[in-house]
Amino acid sequence: MASVSLSSSPITQVSQQQAPIQSNLQPQLLTRLLLDLRGRRFSVDRETIMNLPESVLLCLFPNGLVLSRQSAAFTDGGDNDEDEEVYAVDFDPECFAYVLDFFRNASDTFYGSATSPGLFAAQQHLLDGSPSDFGPSASQNPLLNKQAIIVLREELEYFAIPPKNSNGATDEHGIANQALLEIKHRCGQSIMEKRNIFTALQRNVHKENNIAEQHLIDMLCMSGFNREDEWGFRAVEPSRCCISSIALVLLKTGIVHHPVAQKGAIPATIDYNQMATAQKLLLFWRKPAVRYLTLCSFPP
Repeated sequence: MASVSLSSSPITQVSQQQAPIQSNLQPQLLTRLLLDLRGRRFSVDRETIMNLPESVLLCLFPNGLVLSRQSAAFTDGGDNDEDEEVYAVDFDPECFAYVLDFFRNASDTFYGSATSPGLFAAQQHLLDGSPSDFGPSASQNPLLNKQAIIVLREELEYFAIPPKNSNGATDEHGIANQALLEIKHRCGQSIMEKRNIFTALQRNVHKENNIAEQHLIDMLCMSGFNREDEWGFRAVEPSRCCISSIALVLLKTGIVHHPVAQKGAIPATIDYNQMATAQKLLLFWRKPAVRYLTLCSFPP
């Protein structure tokens, strides 16, 4: 903010002693958030929340998130209401735990800890590469100093059609009876068993000769996924004919970390072809039509 002299600005007519009072009126930022996900509590620090992929954050907080005490949804109901402000979130707790565990393990592996250095320490010398290696500046290449993660999400809605000899039906208000609910449940469980990520996409490729989807599958499989991979998490949404799935994988950046030899550690090297593929995937991700592909990175 630009400073102004006391004599030239009418704003400075306000006494300077009032500034601390004004600052105290600012909402206090939360360092940790207490989330209630369908009855299961999670205590998560603010930095962890902000590092989650945008697609997951939009599911957790569809109306946005203001990290201050004035924005909490409800209180714990106990004696420590001022300290136990809770966000009620309509999101599967098992899915959230899966995402948190994956990101935590990825961060520990890449950045290391106080007692164990991570992969980032072993590739520091790559940041000093010549401009011809990675473009104008190697330090500006996010693949060299951040851990990239591919996030695939799918929300699959299905519709159950009861057989003619079934008692499944709806009443005059469109509410399903118990027989129809059972049919919907069996349909959901049947779809749940089909856990392969690329089966549906590959079927569309063969049926409609969809070159774009084939290109997407090829790029994902060159960048971290395998063609036979299954969803890391998959579940039927409660009270809905919808199956939510998510899969996380580390992006293959082309940085090769060699095992420690008897004579010492071998510096990390670059597979330039794989690095080029990873950079193409970054450009592909930025296209707005691809809504189910997200790349996330932790700050160093």
